Amino acid sequence: MTIEQVYNLAIKMGIGGDLRGEKQVKGELKKLNQRYQKLSPEKKGRFDKGRLFNPYSDSRILAGNTDKEVRRVMAGIDIDTSELLMARYLGDQYDKKIDLVISHHPSGIALADLSSVMHLQADVLARYGVPINIAEAVMKPRISEVARGVLAINHNKAVDAAKMLGLAFMCVHTPCDNLAASFLDKKIKKDKPETLGNILRSLKEISEYKEAQKLKAGPKIFVGSRHSRAGKIALTEITGGTEGAKEIYQNMANAGIGTVIGMHIKEEYRTEAEKAHVNVIIAGHISSDSLGMNLFLDELEKKGIEIIPCSGLIRIKRFKK
Repeated sequence: MTIEQVYNLAIKMGIGGDLRGEKQVKGELKKLNQRYQKLSPEKKGRFDKGRLFNPYSDSRILAGNTDKEVRRVMAGIDIDTSELLMARYLGDQYDKKIDLVISHHPSGIALADLSSVMHLQADVLARYGVPINIAEAVMKPRISEVARGVLAINHNKAVDAAKMLGLAFMCVHTPCDNLAASFLDKKIKKDKPETLGNILRSLKEISEYKEAQKLKAGPKIFVGSRHSRAGKIALTEITGGTEGAKEIYQNMANAGIGTVIGMHIKEEYRTEAEKAHVNVIIAGHISSDSLGMNLFLDELEKKGIEIIPCSGLIRIKRFKK
């Protein structure tokens, strides 16, 4: 596979795992393409053409020749200069040439445009019963807050390091989070847990969460108790860029949502969920990221690409060669 083919596979799998449904995602892409065709030549020149087929702006090829063949990948949750130096060292000292470094969390232009993927959250909330007008209104200020916040970050630090070291570099964020969310959605629907304790039991059957428990980072109840009845379970905090709006919990309660499963939660958000009597289970951040990454990386291994995990990635394979 070439780097471009790896990238295209990530986007395809992300669309296939999107909780909004493939039809809606492709419909949004079609509308964007139609709007693009109506732009003036000047505006077309400034338009980010990658958005015409990639609905996840936090996932990009950041450095390297897209036609390059990929035989060995180093993949991690966070990739910075130190991980890139490791990749170069593996090639120089151990004859393990790294053809592509893949980060889960975004860097470069993908980090700068992180807020753009957060609109996904409003659509997912609507699928769980929160009126779309309310979901969009509550999410709008939070999206603006994230957009302002990332402006202060040195986005291209790792990208510049990759270029200086002659390494190809890519990040795959929301597509992998979508895969994790879809996997968990199927698991919860299959197990039909009645209590928060039942949800914990279901999550702890998943290999990444089993391993996370050994590291004292397994799934935990943040609001509610093991005997609390779950009610309607929503996976609204697994994908969509970063945390949504803390004001959303009362609207979730009004929509009949009883329990939210998320990756992580700030204390102020937990407090708002508690006020709204919405149960919260945190599956785990790095373990959930690893789940999504593993589902993607398995497909690369099936195509003969060697995977070297790093930077917190809990590598679990779900196929046999």
